[in-house]
Amino acid sequence: MSIVKKIDHLDLDQVAASGQCFRWKKIDDDTYVIPELRRGNAYIPALTIRNLGDEFELSCSEEDWNSQWYYYLDLDTNYEDVERRIMESADEHAKVAFREGSGIRILKQDLWEMIVTFIISQNNNIKRITNSVEEIVRRNDGHFPYPGEVDPEIFMDKTLGLGYRSPYLRDLFIYVSEHPEWLSLLPELKYEEAVAHLKERTGIGPKVANCICLFGLHHVEAFPIDTHVKQLLDKYYPEGFYYDYYEGIAGIVQQYLFYYELRH
Repeated sequence: MSIVKKIDHLDLDQVAASGQCFRWKKIDDDTYVIPELRRGNAYIPALTIRNLGDEFELSCSEEDWNSQWYYYLDLDTNYEDVERRIMESADEHAKVAFREGSGIRILKQDLWEMIVTFIISQNNNIKRITNSVEEIVRRNDGHFPYPGEVDPEIFMDKTLGLGYRSPYLRDLFIYVSEHPEWLSLLPELKYEEAVAHLKERTGIGPKVANCICLFGLHHVEAFPIDTHVKQLLDKYYPEGFYYDYYEGIAGIVQQYLFYYELRH
């Protein structure tokens, strides 16, 4: 079963390399497998997506496309309007970065997976993050583990390559197993409230909290600042970034800037 859809502002390679997803699998030059989506205790099967040029072939039903994957690929956000705001701005560097990464969309991924993977991401690189996440998933029969599904002590295993992040994950799995309301409250909070709520847990600082808000809660005003972003802000925006101008979409612009910095 497959369907074909026209999707603008989507480049699979750019999304896969943008640092927001760690479980996409590249099959060939045009094709990726996006992992299954968890919905409660059920799973939406993994999606194979293939670039046909102006369109994409997707291995799902029309029903699953309309109810799940359309949302996941953020097709209800107007990226043409984002492009317009960048191109009408005085931000010359963002214009250059957008032209190179205009196929990046902010995926609407599983919140719990984003919390765990971005704890792993701190002071880390994409390859090591991906390897750790893949091994965690492998040890849970191919599913990303939720609290109560694995022994939290698994995260203390040095072969996972988690380093100093190990106790953060162990303790978070234990805490959320005992306090599920901590996780369920997050989608109800406004951006600033969500950041504060996330930072209550050891191992979640401002950068990780903002990544979770951007990629797990779709607060596209969030602007995570890691080493790469700090360097580009110092280099291209010595007099300050255009936060006010990009109000409401700063997180999307950050992805273009981040991707450009990784490539250059």
